[in-house]
Amino acid sequence: MTDKIVQNDGRAFVAPPLGEPLIDIEEGPPAPRTGAAGHILLGISLVLIAFNLRAVFSSLSTVLPEVMRDNGLTAVWASALTTLPVICLGLFSFPAPGLARRLGAERVILAAMVIVTVGTALRGFGLSSFLFLGSFMAGAGIAVVNVLLPGLVKRDFPNSVATMTGFYTMALCGSAAGAAAFTVPLEKLLPGGWPAALAVWSVPALASAVLWAPQALRAAPHPATARPPARGLFHDKLAWKVTLFMGLQSAMAYIVFGWLAPMLRDRGMEGAAAGFVLSISVVFQMLACLAVPSLAMRGRDQRWVCLLMLALAMAGFAGCYWLPLPLAWIGGIFNGIGQGGLIALAMTLIILRSPDAHVAARLSGMAQGVGYILAGFGPLLAGVLRGATGSYAAPTALFMLFGAAASWSALEAGRKAFVKVRTGA
Repeated sequence: MTDKIVQNDGRAFVAPPLGEPLIDIEEGPPAPRTGAAGHILLGISLVLIAFNLRAVFSSLSTVLPEVMRDNGLTAVWASALTTLPVICLGLFSFPAPGLARRLGAERVILAAMVIVTVGTALRGFGLSSFLFLGSFMAGAGIAVVNVLLPGLVKRDFPNSVATMTGFYTMALCGSAAGAAAFTVPLEKLLPGGWPAALAVWSVPALASAVLWAPQALRAAPHPATARPPARGLFHDKLAWKVTLFMGLQSAMAYIVFGWLAPMLRDRGMEGAAAGFVLSISVVFQMLACLAVPSLAMRGRDQRWVCLLMLALAMAGFAGCYWLPLPLAWIGGIFNGIGQGGLIALAMTLIILRSPDAHVAARLSGMAQGVGYILAGFGPLLAGVLRGATGSYAAPTALFMLFGAAASWSALEAGRKAFVKVRTGA
């Protein structure tokens, strides 16, 4: 959802799409378009780009047992493979705004989508070295697009931000759901097996890059308006609680992306069925992501909604481990509602805990840059525990521990207050 947030001085700003960073680098006029047809083409291009921002995560998890078997990967190396692109989401978020200021967001997004295409295709070679290199490249490209794409939506669709946000969010979650549901069937259908099934997801990335290229090359860079620095954010207790909430809920989400399907398969579920359960979870994430922010705005603060979503996510993941296999899809639904609500809440808290749009942009950079690096330890530790114990009981307990820690941070992050920063030279 996209909400209009009123500041203390009576001015207002429009929040960008939930689930992505707030940035204020695209303050120039919209790039020239060729009438209504060009505007429609722009919207289709942005949605297609968004469709490529999650498939790299969920596609690998559904065939991870085969990847480990054919490459001789231990659980530790497998967890490193699932963690690598998540770490990239944090590391490569930081340079993206500077690149856009210098080269223009459109051209940087084009370069990033080429990197995503090449990285996803490299995984099709099936060798562990190419899997790691491809995952690194895809994660880096996705991180850059994550940061820059919402700014274009905000700039070029000022009168239909809500509509574009809906399409954008649906495409984002749809890519994760589609990759989870169809990778295993593609593995059985294509002669190349699981490497070919992973490489297939480079096709929509290539299509989006080809469609975007003429628009990106036509656009000129927009010089960014100088902004005074926001000082003291990294010394603010509330800012760190918001960052901790973002990182912990993201760690839980990427444990689901990386290990839910392998956990179900370890319990005896067939690969396609395990991918289907993960797909169901992601679809309900999408629905919750659209519905929860308005629910969160109704209360005096957001603490109770945060705790409710955490309880649903924890109960759902535990259900996938403990429930009889024919009922595991129920756990997937509960987890999806909780996880979708949590990412929406994490972005909503960034907006609500900031006194103005400028501070919100800086808090978002802190929360997502640091938060995604923290989130990378989720699937990594889950894999290490799986390898050390030979069971998914320990990763499930880790998921609960992350949920408990996120609950503690939510008690402060969800309280009605502003972060305290100093602006100006």
